[in-house]
Amino acid sequence: MPNPRIAVIGAGAFGRNHVRVLQQSEHAELSGVLDLDAGVAASLGCPSFQTLEEVASSSDAAVVATPTVTHADIGCRLMELGVDVLIEKPLAHDPAAGRRLLETADRFGKVLQVGHLERFNPAVVAVESAVTQPLFFEIHRMSMPGPRSLDVDVVLDLMIHDIDIVLSLTRQMPDEIRAAGISILSPKVDIANVRLQFPGGCIANLTASRVSTERIRKLRLFQPHEYISLDYSRQDAVRFHVDPPMKIDFKPLSVAKEEPLRLELEGFIECLKTRQKPRVTGEQALAALDVAFGILAKIEEHSRVVARALGSG
Repeated sequence: MPNPRIAVIGAGAFGRNHVRVLQQSEHAELSGVLDLDAGVAASLGCPSFQTLEEVASSSDAAVVATPTVTHADIGCRLMELGVDVLIEKPLAHDPAAGRRLLETADRFGKVLQVGHLERFNPAVVAVESAVTQPLFFEIHRMSMPGPRSLDVDVVLDLMIHDIDIVLSLTRQMPDEIRAAGISILSPKVDIANVRLQFPGGCIANLTASRVSTERIRKLRLFQPHEYISLDYSRQDAVRFHVDPPMKIDFKPLSVAKEEPLRLELEGFIECLKTRQKPRVTGEQALAALDVAFGILAKIEEHSRVVARALGSG
Protein backbone atom coordinates (compact mmCIF):
# COMPACT_ATOMS: atom_id res chain seq x y z
CA MET A 1 0.00 0.00 0.00
CA PRO A 2 1.18 3.63 -0.44
CA ASN A 3 2.61 5.45 2.55
CA PRO A 4 -0.23 6.34 4.94
CA ARG A 5 -1.19 9.98 5.35
CA ILE A 6 -1.03 10.95 9.02
CA ALA A 7 -2.28 14.18 10.62
CA VAL A 8 -1.27 15.63 13.98
CA ILE A 9 -4.04 17.03 16.19
CA GLY A 10 -2.53 19.45 18.68
CA ALA A 11 0.84 21.01 17.94
CA GLY A 12 1.99 21.83 21.43
CA ALA A 13 5.44 20.86 22.73
CA PHE A 14 5.00 17.14 22.18
CA GLY A 15 2.77 17.41 19.13
CA ARG A 16 5.60 19.28 17.39
CA ASN A 17 7.86 16.28 18.02
CA HIS A 18 5.34 14.07 16.22
CA VAL A 19 5.32 16.55 13.33
CA ARG A 20 9.13 16.48 13.13
CA VAL A 21 9.37 12.69 13.11
CA LEU A 22 6.57 12.30 10.55
CA GLN A 23 8.19 14.90 8.28
CA GLN A 24 11.41 12.87 8.41
CA SER A 25 9.76 9.46 7.94
CA GLU A 26 10.27 7.55 4.70
CA HIS A 27 7.24 5.37 5.47
CA ALA A 28 4.50 7.95 6.01
CA GLU A 29 3.33 11.33 4.81
CA LEU A 30 2.43 14.17 7.17
CA SER A 31 -0.97 15.26 5.83
CA GLY A 32 -1.21 18.36 8.03
CA VAL A 33 -1.86 19.82 11.46
CA LEU A 34 -5.01 20.84 13.30
CA ASP A 35 -4.39 23.24 16.17
CA LEU A 36 -6.24 26.05 17.96
CA ASP A 37 -3.48 28.36 16.69
CA ALA A 38 -4.27 28.46 12.99
CA GLY A 39 -0.82 29.82 12.16
CA VAL A 40 1.18 27.00 13.75
CA ALA A 41 0.98 24.74 10.67
CA ALA A 42 2.62 27.37 8.46
CA SER A 43 5.43 27.76 11.01
CA LEU A 44 5.97 24.00 10.82
CA GLY A 45 5.90 23.96 7.04
CA CYS A 46 2.82 21.79 6.59
CA PRO A 47 -0.86 22.10 5.59
CA SER A 48 -3.41 23.32 8.13
CA PHE A 49 -6.78 21.73 8.95
CA GLN A 50 -9.69 23.57 10.52
CA THR A 51 -11.96 20.65 11.46
CA LEU A 52 -11.80 16.92 12.16
CA GLU A 53 -13.87 16.38 9.03
CA GLU A 54 -11.12 18.06 6.99
CA VAL A 55 -8.57 15.81 8.67
CA ALA A 56 -10.59 12.71 7.76
CA SER A 57 -10.95 13.74 4.12
CA SER A 58 -7.17 14.01 3.67
CA SER A 59 -5.75 11.48 6.16
CA ASP A 60 -5.64 7.75 6.84
CA ALA A 61 -4.64 8.20 10.48
CA ALA A 62 -4.02 10.86 13.11
CA VAL A 63 -1.94 11.47 16.20
CA VAL A 64 -4.00 13.01 19.02
CA ALA A 65 -1.66 15.17 21.13
CA THR A 66 -4.25 17.47 22.68
CA PRO A 67 -5.01 18.01 26.42
CA THR A 68 -6.04 14.75 28.09
CA VAL A 69 -9.62 15.83 28.74
CA THR A 70 -10.20 16.05 24.95
CA HIS A 71 -8.75 12.65 24.00
CA ALA A 72 -11.99 10.66 24.09
CA ASP A 73 -14.13 13.14 22.14
CA ILE A 74 -11.50 13.74 19.46
CA GLY A 75 -10.38 10.11 19.21
CA CYS A 76 -13.92 8.75 18.97
CA ARG A 77 -14.96 11.30 16.35
CA LEU A 78 -11.90 10.54 14.21
CA MET A 79 -12.57 6.80 14.34
CA GLU A 80 -16.23 7.38 13.46
CA LEU A 81 -14.97 9.31 10.41
CA GLY A 82 -12.84 6.32 9.38
CA VAL A 83 -9.47 7.43 10.75
CA ASP A 84 -7.05 5.22 12.73
CA VAL A 85 -5.58 6.94 15.80
CA LEU A 86 -2.52 7.10 18.00
CA ILE A 87 -3.56 8.84 21.22
CA GLU A 88 -0.96 10.31 23.53
CA LYS A 89 -0.88 8.98 27.08
CA PRO A 90 -2.84 8.87 29.23
CA LEU A 91 -5.54 7.22 27.14
CA ALA A 92 -8.27 9.48 28.57
CA HIS A 93 -9.15 11.70 31.52
CA ASP A 94 -10.99 8.85 33.27
CA PRO A 95 -11.60 5.11 32.76
CA ALA A 96 -15.15 5.59 31.47
CA ALA A 97 -13.88 7.81 28.66
CA GLY A 98 -11.13 5.28 27.99
CA ARG A 99 -13.68 2.51 27.62
CA ARG A 100 -15.60 4.68 25.17
CA LEU A 101 -12.49 4.89 23.00
CA LEU A 102 -12.04 1.10 23.06
CA GLU A 103 -15.68 0.50 22.20
CA THR A 104 -15.50 2.94 19.29
CA ALA A 105 -12.31 1.37 17.93
CA ASP A 106 -13.94 -2.06 18.09
CA ARG A 107 -17.18 -0.90 16.51
CA PHE A 108 -15.49 0.78 13.55
CA GLY A 109 -12.55 -1.64 13.20
CA LYS A 110 -9.94 1.06 13.71
CA VAL A 111 -6.36 0.88 14.98
CA LEU A 112 -6.12 2.44 18.45
CA GLN A 113 -2.54 2.79 19.68
CA VAL A 114 -1.65 4.67 22.86
CA GLY A 115 1.51 6.73 23.30
CA HIS A 116 3.12 5.02 26.27
CA LEU A 117 6.47 6.03 24.86
CA GLU A 118 8.70 4.15 27.29
CA ARG A 119 7.46 0.81 25.92
CA PHE A 120 9.44 1.72 22.78
CA ASN A 121 12.58 2.65 24.72
CA PRO A 122 15.25 0.21 23.45
CA ALA A 123 16.46 -0.36 27.03
CA VAL A 124 12.95 -1.41 28.09
CA VAL A 125 12.75 -3.79 25.13
CA ALA A 126 16.08 -5.30 26.20
CA VAL A 127 14.88 -5.74 29.79
CA GLU A 128 11.67 -7.44 28.63
CA SER A 129 13.69 -10.34 27.22
CA ALA A 130 15.60 -10.70 30.50
CA VAL A 131 12.58 -10.81 32.83
CA THR A 132 11.77 -14.20 34.37
CA GLN A 133 9.88 -13.75 37.67
CA PRO A 134 9.70 -10.17 38.95
CA LEU A 135 9.73 -9.98 42.73
CA PHE A 136 10.39 -6.33 43.49
CA PHE A 137 10.52 -3.03 41.58
CA GLU A 138 11.98 0.27 42.73
CA ILE A 139 11.18 3.07 40.27
CA HIS A 140 11.88 6.81 40.33
CA ARG A 141 10.68 9.30 37.73
CA MET A 142 11.51 12.88 38.67
CA SER A 143 11.28 16.13 36.71
CA MET A 144 12.24 19.69 37.50
CA PRO A 145 9.43 22.25 37.80
CA GLY A 146 8.05 23.49 34.48
CA PRO A 147 4.82 24.13 32.57
CA ARG A 148 4.25 20.47 31.68
CA SER A 149 0.86 18.76 31.76
CA LEU A 150 -0.32 20.59 34.87
CA ASP A 151 -3.89 19.82 33.80
CA VAL A 152 -3.47 16.32 35.26
CA ASP A 153 -1.98 14.87 38.46
CA VAL A 154 1.62 13.67 38.40
CA VAL A 155 0.25 10.11 38.48
CA LEU A 156 -1.34 10.60 35.03
CA ASP A 157 1.46 12.85 33.79
CA LEU A 158 4.61 10.92 34.77
CA MET A 159 3.94 7.83 36.87
CA ILE A 160 1.58 6.26 34.34
CA HIS A 161 4.60 5.42 32.17
CA ASP A 162 5.97 3.20 34.94
CA ILE A 163 2.57 1.77 35.87
CA ASP A 164 2.27 0.60 32.26
CA ILE A 165 5.81 -0.89 32.32
CA VAL A 166 5.17 -2.78 35.58
CA LEU A 167 1.84 -4.16 34.32
CA SER A 168 3.47 -5.30 31.08
CA LEU A 169 6.31 -7.06 32.92
CA THR A 170 4.21 -8.70 35.66
CA ARG A 171 1.25 -9.41 33.34
CA GLN A 172 -1.02 -8.91 36.34
CA MET A 173 -3.18 -6.25 37.94
CA PRO A 174 -2.31 -5.32 41.53
CA ASP A 175 -4.53 -6.61 44.31
CA GLU A 176 -3.46 -3.93 46.81
CA ILE A 177 -2.58 -0.25 46.39
CA ARG A 178 -1.10 2.09 48.99
CA ALA A 179 -0.33 5.68 48.06
CA ALA A 180 0.37 9.17 49.32
CA GLY A 181 0.80 12.43 47.45
CA ILE A 182 0.87 16.18 47.90
CA SER A 183 0.29 19.33 45.84
CA ILE A 184 3.05 21.92 45.56
CA LEU A 185 3.12 23.47 42.07
CA SER A 186 -0.54 23.18 41.19
CA PRO A 187 -3.93 22.24 42.66
CA LYS A 188 -3.20 18.73 41.40
CA VAL A 189 -0.92 16.13 43.05
CA ASP A 190 2.69 17.00 42.13
CA ILE A 191 4.62 14.30 44.01
CA ALA A 192 3.42 10.78 44.77
CA ASN A 193 4.75 7.60 46.32
CA VAL A 194 2.99 4.32 45.60
CA ARG A 195 3.23 0.69 46.64
CA LEU A 196 1.58 -1.90 44.41
CA GLN A 197 1.25 -5.52 45.52
CA PHE A 198 0.49 -8.24 42.99
CA PRO A 199 -1.22 -11.64 43.46
CA GLY A 200 2.06 -13.55 43.05
CA GLY A 201 3.73 -11.53 45.81
CA CYS A 202 5.60 -9.06 43.61
CA ILE A 203 5.90 -5.55 45.08
CA ALA A 204 6.42 -2.34 43.08
CA ASN A 205 7.45 0.90 44.79
CA LEU A 206 7.01 3.91 42.51
CA THR A 207 7.87 7.57 43.12
CA ALA A 208 7.03 10.36 40.69
CA SER A 209 7.67 14.06 41.14
CA ARG A 210 7.57 17.20 39.02
CA VAL A 211 9.17 19.31 41.76
CA SER A 212 12.59 17.64 41.80
CA THR A 213 15.95 19.42 41.62
CA GLU A 214 17.10 16.96 38.96
CA ARG A 215 15.75 14.78 36.19
CA ILE A 216 15.75 11.06 37.04
CA ARG A 217 14.28 8.17 35.06
CA LYS A 218 15.35 4.87 36.66
CA LEU A 219 13.93 1.41 37.24
CA ARG A 220 15.41 -1.38 39.37
CA LEU A 221 14.03 -4.90 39.09
CA PHE A 222 14.80 -7.83 41.37
CA GLN A 223 14.03 -11.45 40.49
CA PRO A 224 15.45 -14.81 41.68
CA HIS A 225 19.26 -14.53 41.74
CA GLU A 226 19.18 -11.35 39.64
CA TYR A 227 19.11 -7.57 39.81
CA ILE A 228 18.50 -5.46 36.70
CA SER A 229 19.08 -1.70 36.64
CA LEU A 230 17.57 0.39 33.84
CA ASP A 231 18.15 4.06 33.03
CA TYR A 232 15.40 5.28 30.69
CA SER A 233 17.21 8.51 29.76
CA ARG A 234 20.56 6.91 28.96
CA GLN A 235 18.85 3.94 27.29
CA ASP A 236 21.03 1.41 29.07
CA ALA A 237 20.49 -1.55 31.36
CA VAL A 238 22.82 -3.81 33.33
CA ARG A 239 22.20 -7.24 34.77
CA PHE A 240 23.73 -8.69 37.94
CA HIS A 241 23.33 -12.48 38.10
CA VAL A 242 24.37 -14.66 41.05
CA ASP A 243 25.10 -18.38 40.69
CA PRO A 244 25.56 -20.46 43.88
CA PRO A 245 27.60 -20.34 45.94
CA MET A 246 28.66 -16.75 45.14
CA LYS A 247 29.61 -16.42 41.51
CA ILE A 248 28.54 -12.93 40.39
CA ASP A 249 28.14 -12.11 36.73
CA PHE A 250 27.80 -8.45 35.72
CA LYS A 251 26.85 -7.73 32.14
CA PRO A 252 25.28 -4.79 30.27
CA LEU A 253 22.23 -5.79 28.25
CA SER A 254 22.53 -5.29 24.50
CA VAL A 255 20.69 -2.08 23.57
CA ALA A 256 20.47 -0.53 20.09
CA LYS A 257 19.83 3.12 20.98
CA GLU A 258 17.18 4.99 19.00
CA GLU A 259 14.64 7.76 19.59
CA PRO A 260 11.61 6.07 21.21
CA LEU A 261 9.17 8.41 19.47
CA ARG A 262 10.54 7.40 16.08
CA LEU A 263 10.13 3.72 17.01
CA GLU A 264 6.61 4.37 18.32
CA LEU A 265 5.51 6.08 15.10
CA GLU A 266 7.15 3.45 12.91
CA GLY A 267 5.28 0.82 14.92
CA PHE A 268 2.03 2.73 14.37
CA ILE A 269 2.71 2.98 10.63
CA GLU A 270 3.33 -0.79 10.49
CA CYS A 271 -0.02 -1.39 12.21
CA LEU A 272 -1.75 0.83 9.67
CA LYS A 273 -0.32 -1.27 6.86
CA THR A 274 -0.76 -4.75 8.35
CA ARG A 275 -3.77 -4.13 10.69
CA GLN A 276 -1.88 -5.96 13.43
CA LYS A 277 -2.34 -5.09 17.11
CA PRO A 278 -0.18 -2.21 18.37
CA ARG A 279 2.61 -2.75 20.87
CA VAL A 280 0.56 -0.66 23.31
CA THR A 281 -3.11 -1.46 22.84
CA GLY A 282 -6.11 0.42 24.12
CA GLU A 283 -6.79 -2.43 26.54
CA GLN A 284 -3.31 -2.14 28.05
CA ALA A 285 -3.57 1.63 28.31
CA LEU A 286 -6.97 1.30 29.99
CA ALA A 287 -5.49 -1.13 32.54
CA ALA A 288 -2.80 1.44 33.39
CA LEU A 289 -5.47 4.14 33.64
CA ASP A 290 -7.57 1.97 35.98
CA VAL A 291 -4.56 1.47 38.26
CA ALA A 292 -3.73 5.20 38.11
CA PHE A 293 -7.24 6.08 39.26
CA GLY A 294 -6.96 3.48 42.01
CA ILE A 295 -3.80 5.26 43.12
CA LEU A 296 -5.47 8.69 43.04
CA ALA A 297 -8.32 7.32 45.18
CA LYS A 298 -5.79 6.05 47.74
CA ILE A 299 -3.99 9.42 47.72
CA GLU A 300 -7.30 11.15 48.42
CA GLU A 301 -8.00 8.67 51.23
CA HIS A 302 -4.56 9.32 52.74
CA SER A 303 -5.09 13.09 52.46
CA ARG A 304 -8.30 12.82 54.49
CA VAL A 305 -6.47 10.84 57.19
CA VAL A 306 -3.76 13.55 57.35
CA ALA A 307 -6.37 16.33 57.45
CA ARG A 308 -8.18 14.65 60.36
CA ALA A 309 -4.89 14.23 62.22
CA LEU A 310 -3.99 17.88 61.72
CA GLY A 311 -7.47 18.95 62.77
CA SER A 312 -7.27 17.04 66.01
CA GLY A 313 -3.74 18.20 66.77
